[in-house]
Amino acid sequence: MLASIYKKFVIDFPKFTLFLISLIILISIFYSKNFNLDASSDALILEGDEDLKYLREINDRYGSKDFLFLTYSPLNSFEDKETILNLQLLKSKIEKLSWVDSVITVIDVPLLKSTDEGLMDRLKNYKTLAHPEIDRKRGFEEILNSPIYKDYVISQDGKTSGIVVYLKTDERLAEYLKIKEKFYTRSLEGNLSKSEKINYKKFQVEYEKYKNLYNIRNHQNINEIRDVIGKYGEKANIHLGGIPMIADDMMSYIKNDIVVFGIGVFVFIILTLWLIFRNLKWVIMPLIGCTTSVVIMIGLLGLIGWKVTVISSNFIALMLILNMAMNIHVTVRFLQLKKEYNDLSQSEAVLETCKKMFLPILYTVLTTVCAFLSLIFSGIKPIIDFGWMMTMGLTVSILVTFLLLPSLLTLFSSSDDINVKDTEKSKITKFLGLVAKKGGLIIFGTTAIIFVSSVIGIYKLEVENSFINYFDKETEIYKGMKKIDDELGGTTPLNVIIKFPTKKVEDDDEFSEWDEEDNKDNKAKYWFTRDKMDKIIKVHDYLDSLPEIGKVLSFGSILRVAEDLNKKELQSLEIAVLYSKIPEEIKKEIVSPYISVEKDEARISVRIKDSLKDLKRNDLIVKINNELNTKLGLDKKDFKLAGVLILFNNLLQSLFKSQILTLGVVMLGISAMFFILFRNHILAFIGVIPNFLAAFFILGIIGLMEIPLDMMTITIAAITIGIAVDNSIHYIYRFKEEFNRINNYHKTLDRCHSTVGIAILNTSITIVFGFSILVLSNFIPTIYFGLFTGLAMLLAMISVLTLLPKLILIFKPFGNEFDKIS
Repeated sequence: MLASIYKKFVIDFPKFTLFLISLIILISIFYSKNFNLDASSDALILEGDEDLKYLREINDRYGSKDFLFLTYSPLNSFEDKETILNLQLLKSKIEKLSWVDSVITVIDVPLLKSTDEGLMDRLKNYKTLAHPEIDRKRGFEEILNSPIYKDYVISQDGKTSGIVVYLKTDERLAEYLKIKEKFYTRSLEGNLSKSEKINYKKFQVEYEKYKNLYNIRNHQNINEIRDVIGKYGEKANIHLGGIPMIADDMMSYIKNDIVVFGIGVFVFIILTLWLIFRNLKWVIMPLIGCTTSVVIMIGLLGLIGWKVTVISSNFIALMLILNMAMNIHVTVRFLQLKKEYNDLSQSEAVLETCKKMFLPILYTVLTTVCAFLSLIFSGIKPIIDFGWMMTMGLTVSILVTFLLLPSLLTLFSSSDDINVKDTEKSKITKFLGLVAKKGGLIIFGTTAIIFVSSVIGIYKLEVENSFINYFDKETEIYKGMKKIDDELGGTTPLNVIIKFPTKKVEDDDEFSEWDEEDNKDNKAKYWFTRDKMDKIIKVHDYLDSLPEIGKVLSFGSILRVAEDLNKKELQSLEIAVLYSKIPEEIKKEIVSPYISVEKDEARISVRIKDSLKDLKRNDLIVKINNELNTKLGLDKKDFKLAGVLILFNNLLQSLFKSQILTLGVVMLGISAMFFILFRNHILAFIGVIPNFLAAFFILGIIGLMEIPLDMMTITIAAITIGIAVDNSIHYIYRFKEEFNRINNYHKTLDRCHSTVGIAILNTSITIVFGFSILVLSNFIPTIYFGLFTGLAMLLAMISVLTLLPKLILIFKPFGNEFDKIS
């Protein structure tokens, strides 16, 4: 029934089918204008991470602005008048940018040792390096030795300065984020009403539109500040850093990757098709199918509003590769049928090809979909989106393959097609077939070595990765982050929040004489006790002693400056008086970021040296949590860690669980599909062995090479199984078909290696070299993904053409040859 309907609408009326597909292509091109990219920090967080919620609370409480960070290394010393002048001019130009709120440089640092005035007078009348009457040498020495500014705005050697460019707050975006968080939290709790769900969807559309505008503005801003930097780069070595810059550069990388991968794979596919068929017509028809699939998919993504991230930026290359594999199998099968059965008409040959190829290709697509869908268990949003995106892409690909390609074959194939380059001769498949029949010792010996090596390598797998190492060393992101890491106190932020017992005014004897006119003001007056200060300093010094930690800032840093100026340790009353007399604008800069009187908390800001070779983030976090309790005597409820380090570590630690879960899901799913497809438990078992072996081997290689798992390499094993298993399905399906006709295992093996074996070889080569195009990326995980997936596919192809047929010869899953004799 289905075959007759298919014949009537696709094969009997191919022009009508092409018209409908052309219409879909035009609609897709229209919606492709909404195709967008996303390089936000969401790529580094887990869905519903409680630590993210807590970090946002901390940022709201202590104040947090988006900023760009410049490293400034002048040709001359910072004591030089010309250097000061150039830095002033650079600062002035940056400040004039409409989106800049303020700029902090080394020449803005308050110099408090330049006079002999009292502390309060020094705070009110401080001078900076830019002041014409200042002793620059003395002032520069003060900055170099300052517990606040050394390793922060100036490097230890005094040759590199940090410039912080604070951006004006986008109030609208901030409000959107609050609404988004509220909706998301309530949706997780299942508390959204029907009308609220509708409003949530409307809000998401509105939010994404504004986010796109924000990204466009951010790109313009980054270009503007780079233009400014370019004009001052002759007299100083300047690198730009900061999250807004990284996000914008990541966006450029994604765009570049999509174009480079797409064009690279497209060109390679043309060469592959030409080498296989040596006929322009058989190059063009599969290419039309591949291009159509990609165009429709881009249109769908635009219509749905689904954004491409750095993780899914290779979806076009993957779709081209996988779609081409389908087209090669269908095309080779069609040509073989035309050669074997000359009496078949054009439409009959096309229909017979579709009948014979639909089930094996359907099951190959289902197994690949199973692999990509297993990624949704990762809990990492970009990986989840990548899984769903490729699932949709494969669905589009199989529909296009069995609608467009048969229509083109019906219209444009001819009787001369049997003269196309012989697709049944290959020295490689002939050799592999000979190995499969006679090389049992070689096959099983090699398999044993690979298996043992894989187990050893998998045992060594780790997830301790560095964000800085995600990028090529020649990129601006890497150079800027490396400079900050080495010379300006580290890159990855961590907050240690110390919680103090809540006290009423009357409970503190030292301040019991103060009237409680205003609870909030009085609380501030008695809050600054010596005990609290000592606890802050103790934690500060402990954190500063850890080799993995760069710059540490806290209220203790401020207190030490004050005590150094006063030449004595300040007591509770003196600290309280000092706090009350500090001007409000200075208080906002040096107190509010580190003290929350209202919440009875202190914040210690820490930066981790992300590029340290032996940095173990999880071990460091565990160590700090344990030693604050055991070494420093803090109760576990009296402190908490928050920051990007925690979020990134949560992501890394989830990769191990994700790897086990996704592999488990894909292995069970594919084994079940094999059993359903072949109704034979032996075939289901031996069919998956070559592919599981390839996946385990590549994980073993990654472990042996001590390459840590990341957001891309975690997907390799599952995707390898999902794609490589396609070869097993095609081989077993064809072996079953030919064995029923030939009734001899060895002769069937020879027949399969000269037919479907060549198609497997050709598609595998296409896939291997297609994945190798990914090495052109600036994103290191994408390069690893391309290299290792390609290597896994090569091993899987060799296994399917040696180990799989050898297992078939041993287990004889299709019955004994004598049983087939009628």
